[in-house]
Amino acid sequence: MADRHPSLRAYLAGALVARTGDDMAGPALLLAALARTGSATGASSLLAAVTVSAAVGGPVLGALLDRAARPGRLLAGALLLYAAGLAVILGGLGRVPFAVTLLVAVVAGLLGPALSGGWTAQLPRVVPGKRLPRANALDAMTFGVAGLAGPALAGGVAEASGASTAVVVAAVLIAAAAPAAWRLPAPAGPVATPAGPVATARPAPMTGLVASGVRAVLGSPPLARATLTSVLSCAAQGLMIACLPLLGERALGGAGFGAALLSGAALSALAANAILARHPRAVAPDTVLWAAPLLQAAALALAATGRPVALVVAVMAVGVAEGPQLTALFAVRHREAPDRLRSQVFTTGASLKITGFAVGAAAAGPLAGWSLPGALLVAAGTAALAAPAFFAVRTADRPARPARPVPRA
Repeated sequence: MADRHPSLRAYLAGALVARTGDDMAGPALLLAALARTGSATGASSLLAAVTVSAAVGGPVLGALLDRAARPGRLLAGALLLYAAGLAVILGGLGRVPFAVTLLVAVVAGLLGPALSGGWTAQLPRVVPGKRLPRANALDAMTFGVAGLAGPALAGGVAEASGASTAVVVAAVLIAAAAPAAWRLPAPAGPVATPAGPVATARPAPMTGLVASGVRAVLGSPPLARATLTSVLSCAAQGLMIACLPLLGERALGGAGFGAALLSGAALSALAANAILARHPRAVAPDTVLWAAPLLQAAALALAATGRPVALVVAVMAVGVAEGPQLTALFAVRHREAPDRLRSQVFTTGASLKITGFAVGAAAAGPLAGWSLPGALLVAAGTAALAAPAFFAVRTADRPARPARPVPRA
């Protein structure tokens, strides 16, 4: 059995390579679009376009993964197509009408959730249940390491060889993870649909499968409030990241340095998650979900001062908030997701987060054009809304939720 299935180490290595490429792609596309169009609004629009379509792509991809006999092979194909989409976007920048490039970015973005929720949903098939909490923290750490390496590579390669080369390197990294995805283990039993196993039930229409994943997220109070909280946090993150090239120009002397600031956030996120990996049950994940955005909001308000030292400290603090929040989010999803809908829960949640990020990134361009500190204060306010939103969902659902024993496997 061990010979046929990839180890946790192989799973983490593949996830790390793919996510490094993904975290490199966003800043690289921002820098490439800014260099070729000279427009901050155009650059933020491109980043928004490649992320906003995840709202559709995530649920559909999750439904396909839950039905697939070998979901890893489907993930591998998605990675290759996503990498090809980045190459086509780069080829079109400055050579075809910008609207066409935005359309290509929207199509490529349909596959974005493969790198986050689609991959993480396979984790319970790689490790036994008793090892899942620690494996979950390690999986979340791959986002931290990727967030550290990706922007640093984007900024470094852009400064040394140009932003276009940075986009190419990002695409190569994403494609390089396809073999690891191909080897992910298959489901232990028959592939299931909402109506039952494929072998004994008539396959459900795709629309029904997608709707079942959405219902699984929105119909569960723990999943719904975790998703809402993470979406607001990601919207604030999108606002901040789209502002970083301008912040780099004004405070640090270069747009590439602004993109490299993300590495500081990733470093602090990685350190925080390393502590959680050693003590995965130290703090309840639900508590982390509402507390972390408050720290994120305070850090973004500090960044609005525009002072170099304050900016670096603020970005580091954002990482301290975002790293543990991601680990907590994964823990809640693994805890609450029905096994037959696990991929859909993860990819639907990931798609909503990515869409929140896209909305924030799209708003950042006009807001930063009006006032860069104002854009960061809007980001801080958006993050601050996550805590009351968490408790609002909890309060609204608690009276209607019957008290019943939780079934044990």
